Amino acid sequence: MTATPKRWTRWQRLKHFLRVNLIAGFLFLAPIVVTVFILRVLLKWADNAWKWVPDFMRIPEKLGIPETGTGVLLVFIVLLCTGIFVRNYVGKRLARSIEKVILKLPGVNRFYAATNQLFISVFKSPAKEFKQVVLIEYPRPRLYALAFVTGIAVGEIQRKTKEKVLNVFVPTTPNPTSGFYLMVPQEDTIKLDLTVEDAFKILISGGILNPESPELKHKTNLTTDTSSN
Repeated sequence: MTATPKRWTRWQRLKHFLRVNLIAGFLFLAPIVVTVFILRVLLKWADNAWKWVPDFMRIPEKLGIPETGTGVLLVFIVLLCTGIFVRNYVGKRLARSIEKVILKLPGVNRFYAATNQLFISVFKSPAKEFKQVVLIEYPRPRLYALAFVTGIAVGEIQRKTKEKVLNVFVPTTPNPTSGFYLMVPQEDTIKLDLTVEDAFKILISGGILNPESPELKHKTNLTTDTSSN
């Protein structure tokens, strides 16, 4: 928790306490509430999916099993079969043709493109490609920004710079999936012990959630143990 200035009045301390803790509570509970709500909506939608199936293919009805709850299995089978189909040559060609038609429809194309980008950001998160969290001086000296190392520059870039250059991604806040690609000399980066997940928490919360590094946690535990003895 951040320290409050000693000259603050009681009212200022109370406002700071309420603001910090309310925001922290919201950032923790909001994703859980939204996730539960979305899951409930999806489960209801999955159960209604049987209505789109012809009568002779409604297996639960033929077996005397209630359709409630079995819609998830139906959606699972549909997604699996669709995934298998669109990954082969014929399926890929068909999927691209359908996508081209959708992108030519006025109004619909923008909604489809935005939705498509959202799902790509969620399920193909660039966090999986990040190898290390570092600090760099950006956009000017003595101003620091979190950055993710994506690899080492190779080829002509490495030869022309005549020093070891790292590929880094500088994310934006509160949407860390967008940002800037920079090439930074390795000696100008400060390696952090933060995990990629903890760095994302800091970025999304705008610095309100600030997980401690493993080293700091270890030192804190040692201090606590020593003082207790």
